[in-house]
Amino acid sequence: MIRTENLSKSYGDVQALADLHLEVTKGTVFGFIGPNGAGKSTTMQILATLLKPSAGSAYVGGCDVVKEAEEVRRIIGYMPDFFGVYDSLTAVEYLEFYAACYGIDRGVRRKIALELLELVNLEDKRGEYVDGLSRGMKQRLGLARSLVHDPALLILDEPASGLDPRARIEFREVLKELRAMGKTIMISSHILPELAGLCDSIGVMEKGRLVANGSVDEITKQAERGRLLEIRMRGRDEEAMAWLEASPLVRRVTRDGPRLVVKVDGDEFVQEELLRKLIDQRFPVYRFNEIAPDIEDVFLQVTGGMNGGEANEPLA
Repeated sequence: MIRTENLSKSYGDVQALADLHLEVTKGTVFGFIGPNGAGKSTTMQILATLLKPSAGSAYVGGCDVVKEAEEVRRIIGYMPDFFGVYDSLTAVEYLEFYAACYGIDRGVRRKIALELLELVNLEDKRGEYVDGLSRGMKQRLGLARSLVHDPALLILDEPASGLDPRARIEFREVLKELRAMGKTIMISSHILPELAGLCDSIGVMEKGRLVANGSVDEITKQAERGRLLEIRMRGRDEEAMAWLEASPLVRRVTRDGPRLVVKVDGDEFVQEELLRKLIDQRFPVYRFNEIAPDIEDVFLQVTGGMNGGEANEPLA
């Protein structure tokens, strides 16, 4: 559905996007992860035919985004991170207006608008003015707007930005419905855990470059250096934390509520040795098990850190 080759975008001496090679398969959900300014929005705007690349090429549904822009616009539904609304329109009028912009026949505009409002759980707000909707409702209305022409591909740039936790959950549920309908979805976020359970694959951007690309499991395995352990004890937590920090077997220790999360180098033999030493020190350990790395930890590993670290070579 999406394919880019050596895609680049420069603004004078500033390289916003460099040599992007990317493929997104039809019917999948692709998550674009990275800090602000990493190149995510630039890529999405090129795919949405809103920016012309400085070099390279991009294709959507087999159509060149520069040479066949009109065809691409019929394929995609684009939702920017911030969009204007017509406050004097009701929710249903708003969708009917955009349906008209896409040349949809007057006789079916109202039907399409009502169906989309139901899809995004705003059917009870159809007669309310857009100005009176909450931010979360406006985001869902914006998603409905991007669907009025039934596009095969949705390009969603930071759609959950600024939403409260409840609104974020509601938005995710709508996206899951769209995935079940067979839509291809490209969605960006700098909130890393937000996409982990939703996407079939993710791409990690840093300083205009794609530094990792694949499923969450694939990227986690490629980025893993050592293992993460969960340790819980009946008391003496602070003493154990200090002891672990001093241990040559341990790279890092953090507290997460009632548990200690310990990163170690090595395999199960290292884990065995660490547990034995904890018991020798008579720490009251009642849980000691390996856990999956947090996606934020993975992100920091593959990018070398978000605050000035040098990005690693691409993993895929």
